[in-house]
Amino acid sequence: MKQFAAAAAIATLAAVAPVTTIAQDKKEASPHTLTGNLSLVSEYRFRGIAQTNAKPAVQGGFDYAHASGIYVGTWASNVSWLSDVGGGVSNSVEIDVYGGYKGTAGDFGYDVGLLQYWYPGTYPAGFTKPNTLEAYVAGSWKMLTLKYSHAVSNTFGFADSKGSNYIDLTGNFELPGGFTLVAHYGYQTISAGAGRAKGDCSYGDWKVGLSKEVAGLTMGLAYIDTDAKGGVGQCYRNAYNRDLGKGTVVFSVGKTF
Repeated sequence: MKQFAAAAAIATLAAVAPVTTIAQDKKEASPHTLTGNLSLVSEYRFRGIAQTNAKPAVQGGFDYAHASGIYVGTWASNVSWLSDVGGGVSNSVEIDVYGGYKGTAGDFGYDVGLLQYWYPGTYPAGFTKPNTLEAYVAGSWKMLTLKYSHAVSNTFGFADSKGSNYIDLTGNFELPGGFTLVAHYGYQTISAGAGRAKGDCSYGDWKVGLSKEVAGLTMGLAYIDTDAKGGVGQCYRNAYNRDLGKGTVVFSVGKTF
């Protein structure tokens, strides 16, 4: 009866109120979207390689998207892989800035853009700075995403490495009970240069994990591994004699707002 009375009242109002008044009362959806994210991980792994030497990392960022498909964003995390080198290197944070355009066509999605990795700090003379600019293009179909990233600068501190690239295939599969299974394989190619052959520092990485939303937080657990060369004197052995690409389990908890 309350629903009937409310409907009758609305009908009466519509009969006497100008159409323009009702139209003005309707708020149009904003074409602008601003979101943020914050997370804690037991270890920061980037393309399978340890960035915090088996220590936790706090990470977060902001994203702006327009209904047209244009977007920009920034993201940051503490890191130690550069300062671990010693010898006058002082850096403790990675800051990413990116922007691009994305859209969909049925079950298919596409995404193109630029991403700047920035590692502010001090570096000794002759040290190849790790700041890296990549162009990327990605295509998705339902739960699968294939992405290609191409370095238009030196790559993460490797001298004469312009043109290096990374390709990865990632799948996100919904499971019963609110769980999501993520499976990933990627291959990082480091271009030949500075006395380095093309295969010396190139490697594959893979990941399998589960995530679930609990009390408004996204909890994740994943196994990450690589075939990167981390032996003594090789590309992915750090100053603490640790193999940076060795398999490990990473726990994460995050919130999007």
